[in-house]
Amino acid sequence: MATSKKELEAFISRHKKLLAAERDAEVERSSLLLSGCGPKLLEQKGLGLNSLGIVGVNVGLGGKTLVELERPAAYHTSQVLPPHTIRYGCATTLPGDLARIEENVSSAAGKNKSSSKKAGEGKISTPQEVEGVVYKVSDTRIVLAINPSDSSDGLDLPDRCRIVKLANSVTYDRRMDKALDQLQKMVLPSGEDDKKRLEVTRLTEVLLGIAKPSPVGEIGEIAFFDDTLNPSQREAVKFALESPEIACIHGPPGTGKTHTLIEIIRQLTIVSSVNAKPLRLLICGASNLSVDNILERLLALPAPEKGDKLKVTRVGHPARVMSNQGVLDSTLEVKAGRSEQAELARDVKIDLQAALDVLAGKGKGAKGKRPRGTERKKLWEEVKALRKEYRQREGGVIQTVLNESQVVLATCHTSGGRQLHNHTFDVVIIDEATQAVEAVCWIPIFKAKKLILAGDPKQLPPTILSLDKSGRKLSGTPLGNPSLSNTKSQKSIEQENERKVNKRQPTGLRPPRTLETTIFDRLEKMYGPSVKRMLTVQYRMHEKIAEFPSQVMYQSKLQAHTSVASHLLADLSSTTPKSDEDKADVLSVPIVFFDTAGCEYFERVDGDGDEGSRCNENEAIVVKKWVDTLVENGTGAAQIAVITPYQAQVTFLASILRPLYGVDIEIGTVDGMQGREKEAVIISLVRSNNTREVGFLKEKRRLNGKLCIVGDSSTVQHGSSYLKAWMKWLEENADVRYAGLDD
Repeated sequence: MATSKKELEAFISRHKKLLAAERDAEVERSSLLLSGCGPKLLEQKGLGLNSLGIVGVNVGLGGKTLVELERPAAYHTSQVLPPHTIRYGCATTLPGDLARIEENVSSAAGKNKSSSKKAGEGKISTPQEVEGVVYKVSDTRIVLAINPSDSSDGLDLPDRCRIVKLANSVTYDRRMDKALDQLQKMVLPSGEDDKKRLEVTRLTEVLLGIAKPSPVGEIGEIAFFDDTLNPSQREAVKFALESPEIACIHGPPGTGKTHTLIEIIRQLTIVSSVNAKPLRLLICGASNLSVDNILERLLALPAPEKGDKLKVTRVGHPARVMSNQGVLDSTLEVKAGRSEQAELARDVKIDLQAALDVLAGKGKGAKGKRPRGTERKKLWEEVKALRKEYRQREGGVIQTVLNESQVVLATCHTSGGRQLHNHTFDVVIIDEATQAVEAVCWIPIFKAKKLILAGDPKQLPPTILSLDKSGRKLSGTPLGNPSLSNTKSQKSIEQENERKVNKRQPTGLRPPRTLETTIFDRLEKMYGPSVKRMLTVQYRMHEKIAEFPSQVMYQSKLQAHTSVASHLLADLSSTTPKSDEDKADVLSVPIVFFDTAGCEYFERVDGDGDEGSRCNENEAIVVKKWVDTLVENGTGAAQIAVITPYQAQVTFLASILRPLYGVDIEIGTVDGMQGREKEAVIISLVRSNNTREVGFLKEKRRLNGKLCIVGDSSTVQHGSSYLKAWMKWLEENADVRYAGLDD
């Protein structure tokens, strides 16, 4: 039965309501934190960076002002930024977090005192507070992109400043709203003239259940470029090529999802029995990292025997500029700057940069003094005129570069920018589709005739903050996930999962209960398993590590490839055990569980009794001792990742591990490090209390297979049936060691 008008109205209306609630929650949360926390506590929570200095003010794509900051040696013993949550490439809404640059002070009172003093002097103005989008982050520097309109009188930034993360306000987040408005105009026209009505594509009709997916075409045998693809990967490639409108690829951890996508891209961009002509593709992802991962793989492909190499362009700032020069060379900004038509735009940019340098006190003969009064106003008028001319000249160059590109890559949000306005594609591929809210996926969907989604609905969903009227999160496990009693065993969980999957019947279009219900989840719910193919061979984990998630989450379909099935740290050529005992106890054990039950290693709340982040310092010491042991036995720091659900624990772990191992060892939250590959992974669960509260550890997708776990089994097992089964499995299969500071 086709979707009715009433169902369409309910679906779109619900999305708008959820997005508005999420935006309000984010703004409220940010306001509470900023008003209730001092600069030091904000930095501890990962929401601020203190005592920064401005390295430079430059001109970016579109004439935006790029402000680059770092930790000066005068204020810090190390230039490495402390752990923080200020990100670019946000998976849900923005191309980067919204942040504010302001004067560095020790407290709000100090700030007010400083401001009033300067105001009273009359000759010295108060330094500006400027908001911008995080454009780039490295271990030592952070760059904000400032809109020209946000600093109409020019930038007058303090010499010593700090950055504070803000909520993603409406000003910076309108593309999802516009996408939903466009969808509404397509499927629910309200009496406009025919000329103003937006055409409904076949793809849109299928995605909304207005029309059923067309029958899968039979394309026969395929000549695969990569002959190492396993049968499940080959089936997924063939399915993606044969599907006329939509194809979903379910890629559990380590199953070669990106590998499979690269083969699909190669197949779609050549003339073959599948394609009468090479197709034009838009490749998107929920984050910059996911987009760059695909870009790096494409750049590494060998040149074809006949024809030109694939022309790819990356729109937006890549996350991996420092690690791969080819990534930087493929960006729209660099390609536009090197084109033949770019010479005139380059001359204007040089004049614009020179004017900005003078405003910043870095011009020739300025000696660090910034122009004031009439001189400054006149110079800023010149900057605005130059910026306008630069954008006009640059626009033509950008369109030339994009028109020549067969494959364009961008985050879902960035695909809605002015650079790609009016560009259309044959196919859009969205990676990490299970980590992006549905509304942001519609931004690139409108630009194509066919959609390929890739992700893992058993991994983490988008992070949602909004609450319903009863105070509960407007979020939850995806549709179809089991809800089981605490008495169910591991085997019964597996059996019940299998029954539910087999009995699941396709449904019509329904309003989402939560923003965590992604478009991947919804399509599987609407059309059943026929719209997806699952990759079943994993190349990342020892078979013992993969055993529990495979049984409970993937109906035992996930199998370890022979190359990793028995892989241990002892097999690495770099590891050198100190003794036979260490080789057996440290390097030859796939899973170690340090159980802190009974040790009274209780957690503490970071801050002044608020509902904020949590830290467990005793548990962190256990983690440090295990890291020390691994390194002593030849495991490189760069091969180790330490992850935890709480930012406060990240901060404490960094304070005790960074001085010893620098930035080589990765330390981050479960959310922030999902999908990363390391030889040794250590997870600190943190929660340990008498009331047996486990917080967001209840979300079972946060615990998808680790090498070393440190936690309190007596607390964690009470979080959910999944956690109880996991604790039991660890007791039976891991090398269980009872933690103690004296061990």
